[in-house]
Amino acid sequence: MSLSEGPRLSPQSAQITRAEWGLILILVAIQFTHMVDFVIIMPLGGRLMAELSISAAQFGHIVSAYAWAAGIASLLAGFVMDRFDRKTVLLAMYAGFTLSTLFCGLAGTYAWLLVSRTLAGAFGGTAAVALMSVIGDVFPPEKRGRATGAVISSFAVASIAGLPAGLMLAEWYGRGAPFIALAGFSAAVWAFASMRLPPVRGHLAAERPHRWEEFAEVVSRRSHLGAFAFTFFLVLGTFTVASFIGPYLTATNGWTEGQLSQIYFVAGLCTLIGMTAVGRLSDRLPRLPLFRVLGSAALVMAIVVTHLPPGPLWVAVIVMSAFMVFASGRMVPIQAMLLGVPHPKNRGAFMSVNTSVQHASTGLAPLIAGALVTVENGRMTGYPMVGWVAAATAAISLLLAGLLKPSPADTSPLDVPAPDAPTPEQEPESEEVAEAIG
Repeated sequence: MSLSEGPRLSPQSAQITRAEWGLILILVAIQFTHMVDFVIIMPLGGRLMAELSISAAQFGHIVSAYAWAAGIASLLAGFVMDRFDRKTVLLAMYAGFTLSTLFCGLAGTYAWLLVSRTLAGAFGGTAAVALMSVIGDVFPPEKRGRATGAVISSFAVASIAGLPAGLMLAEWYGRGAPFIALAGFSAAVWAFASMRLPPVRGHLAAERPHRWEEFAEVVSRRSHLGAFAFTFFLVLGTFTVASFIGPYLTATNGWTEGQLSQIYFVAGLCTLIGMTAVGRLSDRLPRLPLFRVLGSAALVMAIVVTHLPPGPLWVAVIVMSAFMVFASGRMVPIQAMLLGVPHPKNRGAFMSVNTSVQHASTGLAPLIAGALVTVENGRMTGYPMVGWVAAATAAISLLLAGLLKPSPADTSPLDVPAPDAPTPEQEPESEEVAEAIG
């Protein structure tokens, strides 16, 4: 069976248990705070450029610093990620992310904010790698569509609740308020996760060569190289557009942060509904064709949103909603496919390198967009060209998706919390994980 063919197990065997949903909720809460921290900077672009007296290019550096730091940290994590308990790595990196987010809220200068965003990216990016590795280890292929869909839907929840709340806090209390509030919430999530997150150690049983040999194996395997190239172009096609959506709508229509929050709320709500549906479809339909349908729609909407003329708020809501639904929805089947590419024992290292490539692309995207966009006297020009660049890179990703090949060893999870009908070999470990989740 190939990943593009989709799962062929019965609905009963693919049912997610109550304990597994408990684990998913913990991971969703962690990813939610990470996504709010990552995306909140974009709609605050107009305020930051005005209050810190920085150019569009400097704002692009602030956005890209987070991604570059996350990419470098994820790459370095590839040497050690598979040699520790996933829980230990996740909690350690998430603690660093929480403190770094607090520093972002306290930053009073461009340089301080740049350093704080760099630290937040380094810790947050590595935490995201550990989180996705947990999903790959705990959930078998036939459940990964719904598990990854739930976690990726945290982006939609961030748009529904996080972004509007953050923009309102910025409007009432200043640009640092969203980050300070997010740091406090993240601290609460960390405390809960430390108590309820189960250990995930199944990958530690595999024999391993020297770190350099293992890393070389991960980065030289042909199937992995195809996945890395695909990831680069996929992400580049999204974030060239996303980096300047907020400033573009503000400059084009003169909308306030409160009006932007309305757009993000409705678009996020539509995305959440769409992600739920796509998550179920990706466990029932062939994933590669599903991705290509959603990816083609996202390509079209990237052109539409970057050519949006001045108009009423409801038009922007519809366009933004469609862009976010398709751009986010395509990530569900493709993430489930990517988790199956590496051998389970190398999943952490593979995801580290793949995430590094993803963040390198995310860091490059705002630099490209910032070079094409010009802001003069409150007006922004050059954004339509950004849309064409995004469309070209998205088209390349649609072709490269065919390079993703499943690992023959990816047939069952290393740790499965409380399965409905455990085998004798699985039962002790499953009970341990179930008790930890509660």
